Amino acid sequence: MAGIRQKNHRAIKFQAFGLRTGRIEWPTIWLIASCYGIWFVAGLWLWPSLPLIALVLMGLAVALHSSLMHEVLHGHPTRNRWINEMLVCLPIGLIWPYRRFKSLHLHHHRDESLTDPFDDPESYYHAKWRYERMPAFVKTVLRLNNNMILRTLLGPVLGVVGLLWSDVSAIIKGDKAVASAWLIHMALAVPAVWLLVSVFAIPLWLYVLVPVWVGHGLIAIRTFAEHQWSENSDGRSIIVEKTILSFLFLNNNLHIVHHENPTIAWYELPTKYWSDRDGWLAKNGHYVYPTYWSMFRRYAFKLKEPVVHPVWRKTI
Repeated sequence: MAGIRQKNHRAIKFQAFGLRTGRIEWPTIWLIASCYGIWFVAGLWLWPSLPLIALVLMGLAVALHSSLMHEVLHGHPTRNRWINEMLVCLPIGLIWPYRRFKSLHLHHHRDESLTDPFDDPESYYHAKWRYERMPAFVKTVLRLNNNMILRTLLGPVLGVVGLLWSDVSAIIKGDKAVASAWLIHMALAVPAVWLLVSVFAIPLWLYVLVPVWVGHGLIAIRTFAEHQWSENSDGRSIIVEKTILSFLFLNNNLHIVHHENPTIAWYELPTKYWSDRDGWLAKNGHYVYPTYWSMFRRYAFKLKEPVVHPVWRKTI
């Protein structure tokens, strides 16, 4: 197991510098083109006559674009990281700077630290001592955010607030990498907003409230139970076997497979999983759901995980 983890760390190091071997992954290229194509068609041609359908399609495009950003930061679809970044550079989701997403997510891939409230930037857990110092209102919001329905509604907002809070603090302290990521993002957001307001004639507030919120809310379905605390680090990543959302999530519902093989393409994950299903289930301690619907029926209004991390319970 240590060998597998060391291999993962080498892969992450290679991804960070764009040193990926192999040929161009054309399925991903075409998917990126299709994602932007759907967004443009919805804005240019559907919005004037079928506004609701246009907004829904744009929301789906925002969700798919988020998944494609994730695919790109892992070194796809070419061997050149600059080309890869350019392929998803128009930020139709408006919120997340690509380079901040990349930095935080690659840090998240240190599997021995998964779910750690201090070392995993994607953890939803909090240390007990920090939680007990929070205002009552914040505690309530965090508890509500741990059931599935409210995660899809609150999650995107809390994610933005948390990102801005930490990144503004980092910029004030002089973090040039964070500042650079935001400057690049804001520069690229200008043409996206111009297209929305001047070309598509969609009010920016409406685009944020519907496509952006819907898109990030759909991604929150995937991330809701993506990781849980387990003594065994392999038991911290989920498997959701069958879902109509797998295409939108680029098969990251098979999440333990992705964490063990972070450099393989999205369309290779199902074969990797189903060729050794029993082995993967044994590896992650059978942390598996047949569908997201089965998860929803169980946790629609019920907290799946405590807010306080099971290990970080010491009060100081």
